[in-house]
Amino acid sequence: MRTISDTIERLSRYRSNPLATGNTRSTLKSLQRFGRNPGRLTAKFQMPTDAAVAPALVVVLHGCTQSADGYDQGSGWSRLAEDYGFAVLFPEQSPDNNANLCFNWFNDEDIIRDRGEVLSIREMVATMTTTHGVDPRRIYVTGLSAGGAMANALLAAYPEVFAGGAIIAGLPYGTASTIPEALDRMLGHGLPSQARLETKLREASEHDGPWPTVSVWHGLADNTVVKDNAVAIVDQWRSVHGATAGATASEIVDGHSRRTWKDAQGRDVIDLYLIERMGHGTPLDTASGYGHPLPYMLDVGISSTVHIARNWGLTASFDKRTETRKSELPSSRERLSGAVGIQDVIHGALRSAGLMK
Repeated sequence: MRTISDTIERLSRYRSNPLATGNTRSTLKSLQRFGRNPGRLTAKFQMPTDAAVAPALVVVLHGCTQSADGYDQGSGWSRLAEDYGFAVLFPEQSPDNNANLCFNWFNDEDIIRDRGEVLSIREMVATMTTTHGVDPRRIYVTGLSAGGAMANALLAAYPEVFAGGAIIAGLPYGTASTIPEALDRMLGHGLPSQARLETKLREASEHDGPWPTVSVWHGLADNTVVKDNAVAIVDQWRSVHGATAGATASEIVDGHSRRTWKDAQGRDVIDLYLIERMGHGTPLDTASGYGHPLPYMLDVGISSTVHIARNWGLTASFDKRTETRKSELPSSRERLSGAVGIQDVIHGALRSAGLMK
């Protein structure tokens, strides 16, 4: 349950967020000359103003019909990165590759290690590491829909590169090779068995080391990419992590279900967020100050951006805290005597935050 100070801070962030007022000028820069580019992609990035030595990097993949700037504005990733001092990279699809701007997650030539789009993105990551000094041990990837499926492909093809990934309304790796197959899988038809899913993952590389953690997000009312795909993604990753049993924990986070799987050492390695009444899109909580409702960017009271970053250790807590002036708070005697009611506390906090006169 959120405290009053949490709620006040979130409201204050929302009011100060330029996206809430339509001031959406992009701060992303174009990434130039990132080595081989067989997938013919472009990219944008942002380094934090006060970058620490070797900051972490989050690779963010947009969905179909979206752009790098648009997905950033909707999700709030660059704003969060600036506040907490990590870098972000936004690969971008070209209409020459896909008329709907979808990453080609269903094309074998684009998801096999050292080929096509996955190699282009790998080269972008290498450029960010060598040119901008990001920490090669703290590289993560997330994406929505086709971008989520491509994020899963990157985790499968280059598990040694990524410490973790978050797949939003995405699909398992290696389950389609044609557009008709892709459409079937999106509707849950013809999804492989768990054993076959695991085989696809293990065959994607010769990896023999720690596997990236995986976070899966899916709307329970998603009729574009059905929930069966989220379950299949979890199944695909459970064995390599040694998480062969069912979920070891279940909780409600911001009103939505979160299930967690642990490895043999007791570390959380997979989690699954199921978002009530949400269709196809990225879950947002605009009151957090990060993100803005757009097509396929859905304000449902939980910020996937903030929770994903927190799970990766990129933010210290769910919300930044601001110090409330002591003069705005009731004395301990007043609190104990009941002289000040909860409504007075709320009003005082709202005035302190500048949200109420």
